[in-house]
Formats: sequence, structure tokens, C-alpha cells
Amino acid sequence: MADQVAEAIPSLADDKPQAESNVVIETRNLSKVYRDFWGRQKVRALKALDLEVRKGEIFGLLGPNGSGKSTTIKLLLGLLFPTSGQALVFGKDASDVGKNERIGYLPEESYLYKFLNAVETLDFYGRLFDMPADVRRDRVNELITLVGLDWAKRRQLKEYSKGMTRRIGLAQALINDPELVLLDEPTSGLDPIGTREMKDMILRLRDEGKTVVMCSHLLADVQDVCDRIAILHQGELKELGRVDSLITVKDMTQVRAEGLTKEAEEEIRAVIAKHGGKLVAMENPTTTLEELFLKIVRDSEAKPGRRSTQKD
Repeated sequence: MADQVAEAIPSLADDKPQAESNVVIETRNLSKVYRDFWGRQKVRALKALDLEVRKGEIFGLLGPNGSGKSTTIKLLLGLLFPTSGQALVFGKDASDVGKNERIGYLPEESYLYKFLNAVETLDFYGRLFDMPADVRRDRVNELITLVGLDWAKRRQLKEYSKGMTRRIGLAQALINDPELVLLDEPTSGLDPIGTREMKDMILRLRDEGKTVVMCSHLLADVQDVCDRIAILHQGELKELGRVDSLITVKDMTQVRAEGLTKEAEEEIRAVIAKHGGKLVAMENPTTTLEELFLKIVRDSEAKPGRRSTQKD
């Protein structure tokens, strides 16, 4: 009997880490207060933040400037220390710098050596991770192709536009093939095409099994790529959940059809009224400005010289 109990105890202990391994990031009552020279409270940047980020998802931190997004990222990296509460990454306290070997980070402003070119920049960061020369060379070429900078890989970074700098910044964040990628305003400075390509790269990272945390104040970017979001305002968590669930209007039903005659539309109106409903709109659907812009650009590239057929 004692032997059976002894055998059962290790199996229970093994189950616990396995269940917890799905949680990559956890914050518990995490708070950060910035103080002035005299130790007086200056700004409460984060107030009792509780959230979890799960393995293999894209998690968005959404909020206006000054809402605590960047502070949260820096606390997770161990660049700042919390005033109270705790942040755990891979089950370890965020102050444990050893965890950072498994993390890639793209800051809001990329601080790169402007006299190096793209190849030299990525090679430098590969050396920081003690990557062998052949592995480093292959990884550098792979990432430059991924971010679409093959044509400019030998140019010094001082000649790069802000959008190009964001691209090489993302490549730098991925040099160590991280399990967790933290992106602070990843589409900052990008034109609509670059923004779409950046979002596609973020989705690809999730498809590869990586966990991505991105913070942004651009609603369309977050809606397009994130599985779950946390909305912050003035350092406080205001909403948390799946994007599709949060943006669904519960008390409305939308019906989309094509090829209806005027008579059919009138019958639909009558059915809605018969059942006590209120017809809010029956009109042609609209696309987004981003989709329209990308379609026009792609059509222009495919058929140079032809003007768009869009009507006023």
C-alpha cells in the first residue's frame, strides 16, 4: 500500500507543471509607481494588473498613450521592477534574466547601430547569443528575406527609413528563434502595405507555435491579428477577453445576401416587423479603407497605367 502511495505522489507532482506550462505570462496584482527625486509618488503607471497569456496565442495590450502598455512590457522583461505584485514569465519571476534567452523584444523605438548594415546588425546580435558562425549566417539570411530587406541588406542603417528600421528591428527580435515575442507598437512608421506585411508576419509567428504579445493604440491592427486582448486605461485593466467575443453586438442579427429583388427585400422587411423586430439597415456592405487601398495598389502593380474603377 505504501509503495502504491509513493508511486502516486510523483505522478501528481508531474501533472502540475504540465498543466501550468500552458501559461507563458502571469501577472498578479502587478503595480508600478514612478517617483520623483524625493521619493514622492509622481505617476501610477500600473494598478493591480492581473492577467494570463497562454502558449501559442497572440495577445494584445490595447490602450491610449500613457495607459501602461510599455510599462507592462518592461516589467515582463525585468527592465523595471514592480512597486508591488509579481510578474511571472515561463513560471519564473520576471527579474530572472535567464528567461530572456527565450524572449524576443521589439521596442517602440529601435536602438540600433546606424553605421552597421542589416547583415552586420543581425550578425552582431547573433554573436550575443553565442550562435555558431554557420548557424548565425543562415539565420541572418533567413530573417532578412522574411522581413523583405534583401534589396537593402548592405546599406547602412542610417540610410533606412523608419519603416525599414522597424523591419530590421523585428528581425533582430527573432534572431534567437524565441518562444515568446514582445512587440511594442510593431506597425509604427509603416505604410499600409508594410503594416499588412507586418501583421502577416505576426500571424506566421503564431502558426510556428510562438507566443506573441503586442501592444498598440491602433485598433485595426489589434483586431486583425490578436486572439485575446486586454484594454488598459490610466494603468488599470478595463476589459479582458477574446476579440471576436468582445466586438460581437449581442442584441443584433446581421443577414447578408446577394441577388435579392426589391420584392424579396420588402418581404424580409415585413417578416422582421411581424416578429416585433426593428430594421436597422438594409444596404450594401462596406469594405475597410485598408482593404480598398491594398486592392488598388495590387491592381495598379498588375495593370500599370489603368485607373481604378471606383465611383464617387
